[in-house]
Amino acid sequence: MHAGVAPPIPVGKIKSFGPFGPKYEVGQALRQLDDGDWMVEVTMVETGEKAEYRLTHLSDDPDAH
Repeated sequence: MHAGVAPPIPVGKIKSFGPFGPKYEVGQALRQLDDGDWMVEVTMVETGEKAEYRLTHLSDDPDAH
């Protein structure tokens, strides 16, 4: 992966924090971190609150059902 180029991000996909956690909608990549990971904007489905979340953690979360 090249520095500064965001990997594919499933923008608009609804995922949940772990199998039973709250649902969130995946947003755009915000910035690359020093360790090569990316911070991605996520929006909480229930509250509309926006937060930043690591792409590696997002990739481990299941799709919401």
